Amino acid sequence: MARKVIIDCDPGIDDAIALTMALFDPRLEVLAVTATAGTVDADQATTNVQGLIQQLDPPKYPRIGIASPCEGASVINDIVLHGADGLAGCNYQPSDRQHRHLSEKIISELLRQHPNQVSLICLGPLTNVARAFQREPGLESLVDRLVISGGAVACPGNISPVAEMNMYFDPVAARSVIESATTKSLLPLDVTDQVEFSIELIENLPSKQTRAGQLLHQLLLCAFRSYVQNLGRETIPLYDPVALLGFLEPELFTWEDMAVDVETRGELTRGQTVSDRRQHREWSFNAEVARTIDATAAVNQVVRGLRFAGQCT
Repeated sequence: MARKVIIDCDPGIDDAIALTMALFDPRLEVLAVTATAGTVDADQATTNVQGLIQQLDPPKYPRIGIASPCEGASVINDIVLHGADGLAGCNYQPSDRQHRHLSEKIISELLRQHPNQVSLICLGPLTNVARAFQREPGLESLVDRLVISGGAVACPGNISPVAEMNMYFDPVAARSVIESATTKSLLPLDVTDQVEFSIELIENLPSKQTRAGQLLHQLLLCAFRSYVQNLGRETIPLYDPVALLGFLEPELFTWEDMAVDVETRGELTRGQTVSDRRQHREWSFNAEVARTIDATAAVNQVVRGLRFAGQCT
C-alpha cells in the first residue's frame, strides 16, 4: 500500500527534482504539495509548485498549498545557483489561486482527515509545519513521520559558516518543529552533501521527449553550469532528492538518536543546528539523525527514480 505524504517545499532546483521522483513513485501517495518561501519568495514558490505539477502532469494531482510570507525571515538570494525564478528559467506564470488554501491549512486538514497515516516530507524551511502545529495544538500527534531536509550537525553550513539554509531562513520555526513531540528524521548536510552527482547524470536522464525529461535536462544543465561558474565545482549535490531517500530507502543510511536544537538569535550563529553530545548529556533525544550514507547506492536510486518518472510521462 502506498504511503500517504505531504511534500512541503520551496522550489528550487533540487526540490523540483525530488518532487519529480515523488510524484511518480508507486510507493507514495502524494496528497499535497505545499509551497513555502525559502529559495524564492512566497509568491514565486507557489507559482513554481503549480507550474511543476502542471508540466509533469502526474496521474493523480495533489492538492496545492499557497505559501505566505514569513515574518523575520532572512533575506537569501539563491538566484546565482537556481536562476532568477528559482527553476533555471522555467518562468512559470501564476495561475488562478482563488480556490487554493494556505499551506498550513492544507497540512492541518489532511492530518486530521488521515490521523497517524500521513508523513510530512519537509524540503524547505519549516515555516508551514510550525504554523500548522501552532494553530492546532496536538496536531503533531497525528503525524506518522516527519522527515526534514536540513541542518548541519558536525560540518560547516552552506549559507553561513555554521548554518544550513533551511534552518537559517526561519530558525524560530525550525526550533519549534524540532522541539515538537513527533517522530522526526533529520537529513543534514553531513550526509546530503556526501552524495555528489557528476555530469554523467545528464546522460542517464529520461529523454527530452518526455515531460519529466524536458524539465530535468533544463534544471540540471543549469545546476552544473552554475556550480562550475560560481563555485568552481564540477559535481553538484542534490540535497532534497537524497533527503527523500531517507524516507524511501532508510537502509542506505546509518542513523543515530540525538538531542538537537536550533539557535534562533545568535549574531554569528543564527540557524545553527546544535546537538548535545556531551558524555553526561542533559538534553533528551528528540530526533533520529542520518550520520552516513551509501553514496553510490544513493546516486543509483535517484537516477532510477528519475528514469521511472520519464517512463510515466
